[in-house]
Amino acid sequence: MTEWDTLTTCYYNSPNEADKQCCTILPVTVYKPPDSVSISISDHSGLMLEGRQYTLQCEVRNAAPIQNLSVTFYRGNTPLGRPGSVNSAGKKPASETYAWSIVASKEDDGAQYWCEAELELGPEGPQPPPMMKSQHVTTTVQYKPRLLEESHPKSITIKEGSPLKLNCSAVGNPQPKFTWTFPAEKKSTINGSVLTVASVTSADKGQFTCTASNSLGNQTVTFKVDVQRLSSTAPNRITGSNVLHVFTLGCALLLSVLV
Repeated sequence: MTEWDTLTTCYYNSPNEADKQCCTILPVTVYKPPDSVSISISDHSGLMLEGRQYTLQCEVRNAAPIQNLSVTFYRGNTPLGRPGSVNSAGKKPASETYAWSIVASKEDDGAQYWCEAELELGPEGPQPPPMMKSQHVTTTVQYKPRLLEESHPKSITIKEGSPLKLNCSAVGNPQPKFTWTFPAEKKSTINGSVLTVASVTSADKGQFTCTASNSLGNQTVTFKVDVQRLSSTAPNRITGSNVLHVFTLGCALLLSVLV
């Protein structure tokens, strides 16, 4: 069918009046699935920034009737919603672009967006109704560092002489860099987000600060370290009176032996 505005007329004779002919006009709707469905991000290409709003566009080409078309946007396997049509009703094939707004977040980094166009033919039409999917668009979102809070306690109590390991794990895009400040003027091993002290002393008592930063911002975490000193028993001190007492006892023992 290529006649989009066609009508069908049904003629019939009245059973009571054989010579009287009646007619009924039956409307005809010609459905046409889209030639193509594609998705894009309006006025944008490349990297997204966290917190900014972007518009997804789903372009449907040559579908009829366009008012019977239903478009759904998806993020992965999760449907986002169905925008309404802005095109006027008509029987001929038409093209339309549907829009859906999103606010970029960390969770959108690496996410795949796509859209699906479904031609609704009513309850008497084929089930499921004909549909066409777009390609997938993978988004890359830049966001400032976020510390993985569960990976490091804020307060640490440790015995003197024990090894100390502090983990300042964080994620970000671009990849964050780490800087440390610590109380002791001694050598500590630093490997990015991890700081290691082989054997803590009382000089290590205090605050260790780690800052994760990239071009979009920074996040800081502070570790409070309390070093417990090892308990020790002091040896007996030798005094002058003790020496004199020992000498006197020795002399007495010697005299008793001579006698």
